[in-house]
Amino acid sequence: MATKKAVLFNLWGVVVSPRPAEVFLKFEETLKLPSGFLKKVVTDKHSAMERAERGKLTLSQMIPELDAECMSAASDQKVSLPAGFSVKSLLEELRDSTTVNKHILQTVATLRRQGLLTGVLANQWVDDSGSGDSSGRLLSLLGGHFDVVLQSCRTGLRVPETDLFTLALTQLGVPPKQALWLGDDEEGVGAAEAVGMTAVLVKDLPEALKQVETFTGVQVVTGESYPASCNPEEVSHGYITIKPRVKLHYVEMGTGPPVMLCHGFPESWYSWRYQIPALADAGFRVLSLDMKGYGESTAPPDIEEYSQEQICQDLVTFMDKMGIPQVTLVGHDWGGVVVWNMARCHPERVRAVASLNTPLFPVDPSKDPMDFLKTVPIFDYQLYFQDPGVAETEMEKDLARTFKIFFHGSGDKVTHTHRRVHTHADTHTHTHTHTLSLVNDLCCVVLQDNVPEINTAGVCARGGLFVGLPDEIPRSSILSETALQFYITQFKDKGFRYTHTQTHTHTQWQQQEESDRVLCFSRGPLNWYRNVVSNWKWLCSRPRAKLLMPALMVTAGKDPVLLPVFSKGMEHMVRPHTHTHTFIHTCIHVIDTCDCDISVCQIPNLTRGHIEECGHWTQMER
Repeated sequence: MATKKAVLFNLWGVVVSPRPAEVFLKFEETLKLPSGFLKKVVTDKHSAMERAERGKLTLSQMIPELDAECMSAASDQKVSLPAGFSVKSLLEELRDSTTVNKHILQTVATLRRQGLLTGVLANQWVDDSGSGDSSGRLLSLLGGHFDVVLQSCRTGLRVPETDLFTLALTQLGVPPKQALWLGDDEEGVGAAEAVGMTAVLVKDLPEALKQVETFTGVQVVTGESYPASCNPEEVSHGYITIKPRVKLHYVEMGTGPPVMLCHGFPESWYSWRYQIPALADAGFRVLSLDMKGYGESTAPPDIEEYSQEQICQDLVTFMDKMGIPQVTLVGHDWGGVVVWNMARCHPERVRAVASLNTPLFPVDPSKDPMDFLKTVPIFDYQLYFQDPGVAETEMEKDLARTFKIFFHGSGDKVTHTHRRVHTHADTHTHTHTHTLSLVNDLCCVVLQDNVPEINTAGVCARGGLFVGLPDEIPRSSILSETALQFYITQFKDKGFRYTHTQTHTHTQWQQQEESDRVLCFSRGPLNWYRNVVSNWKWLCSRPRAKLLMPALMVTAGKDPVLLPVFSKGMEHMVRPHTHTHTFIHTCIHVIDTCDCDISVCQIPNLTRGHIEECGHWTQMER
C-alpha cells in the first residue's frame, strides 16, 4: 500500500470561513434582494469576479465592472437595487468576516510534523485596494503554514478546474493516488477525484478530520496536536555585535510591536520554535535570541561576562542597535531571571514582561547567597555547577543522552517513583519558612517512560547530576528526533565549554619539538550559574520601585525545580522599612524581602496563569 504523502485544502469553507456564498446570501437578505441574485451574477463565466479570480482584473478594477453587471442583471430581472448600491460593501463584509480555522492549522502542523506535505488552493483576486493589510496577513499566514499556496489570480486556474489540482501535485512532487483533497463543494470534490485523488466533501469538520486520519495514518483528532513550528533553515537569522568580538544571534519573524524571547539552560532560540510563528501570526515582530554563550552567539570565556548586570546591558545594547525603544520580554528559566531583572533595572525599555516557570523568589536577606543555596535541597545542582569544568565534562560526554535526560515532558508515562530526603532550613521570614516546608513536602521524583527526571538534590554528594541514571535514555514525546539533532549540533560545535588549540614550538614546551596544546575554558551555559555573589551585589545597589508595566507569571504544576509555590507572594515586594535594600540572587530566582508591609501590591498589573499538567519545558510541552 502506497504511503499517503499530501493533503490539499480548499481555502474557502475549509481553511477560512464563512464561504463567500454565505456572505452573499446575508447581503441579499439585508438589501431584500431575491435569493441567489448575486450568486447568479458573480458565477457567470464572463463575470468581473471570474476574470479577477483569473488575474485579468485587480480588485479596484473589478468593483465598478461588477457594479455594472449587477445593475444590468437587476434591470433584466426587474429587481430594484437600493440607492448607492455597490458590491464594495459586500466585499468589505467578506473581508472583515473572514476567520481562519485554527483546527485546520493545527491539523496541518501535525501532518507536517509527521512528514506529510500540505497545500491550499484559493480562488482569489489581487487586492490593490490599499485598505489595510488583511489580505497580506492572510497570505503570509498561509505561506507560513502550508508547503504550497496556489492562488487563482496568479495561476489563471480556478477551483474546480482539474489543471489546478495537477499543478499543485506537480509542485509538491506527489502522484494523485498519494494525495487527499478536502473541499466544501461537490464540483471541487469531483475534479479532485477526476485526477485520481481521494476527496472528502467537508460538511462536518470533525468527521472530515477523521477521514484525514484514515487516509494518512496520522492521528489529527485523537492524537496530540502540535502548533506550527520553525524550521531553522526557513527563518530569518541575524547577528548584532554588541561590543568588540561579542555578537548576539537571533531569529526574527513577523511585523508589529516587538516581542523578545529569552531562553534558559541548556537551550537555544529553537526552544521557542512553537511560539515564534504563533506570535508572528498574531501581529508581533518576534525576536528569539541565542542568549550569550549559546548557539551562534559569542561565548566569552570570562565568567564575569555572564553576570546579570552584563547580560541586561547586552540586551539594552542589542535594542539600541536594532532601533527598538521598548520591547515586550518573555523569558523561561534563566531567561525568566533576565526579564524580571530588565523590568526592575531598565523599566523604561520594557513595555511588558512575562515569565514562564521562573518567579521572583523570597529569600533570607541575612545570609550569604551561597549559604542560601545550601538551605534549599533542590538547588544543590547549582552548587555542583560552581566548579568550572566539572559539570561541563559530565554533560559533554554524550550529548544525545544529556538532552534526552533534560528534555522530558510531564505527560510521559510514569513507571516508577522514589522519595527524596530533604532537610528543613532555618529561615528568617515566615514566608520563606513556609515555602521551604512545602518544598520538603513535594519530594516525589518519577521515572517517566523510563526517562528519569533529574534529581537536583544531593548532586554534590552523588558526584554528578546524571550519576545513577541508565546509559540508554529513550527520547521523550516532547522532543522530536529533528529537535534532538538540532540541539546536538548546536552543542557539538561549541559544547558546554570553549575548546581552543594552540601550537607551540619546542622553546615553549621543551618536552616536545612541536605540540598542539588543547585549552578548555569554562564557557557560557554554566557560567550563568557562577555569578551568584556578583549578581547579589549588583541588585543590592539598585533602587526598589513598583513594576508598573503589564506583567504575566505562568507556573507549571509538574516542574520539579521551579515549583509554583515559589511564586507565592511575589506581588507583595515592597520597599523595606529600613534604608538598606538587600537582594539575594538564587541563580534561578531574584527577589528582595524583609520586614515590610505586604498589603501594598508592588506589581499592580500582574496577571497569573497556571498549567497544572506541564513540566519544566513549558514552551516545548504546551
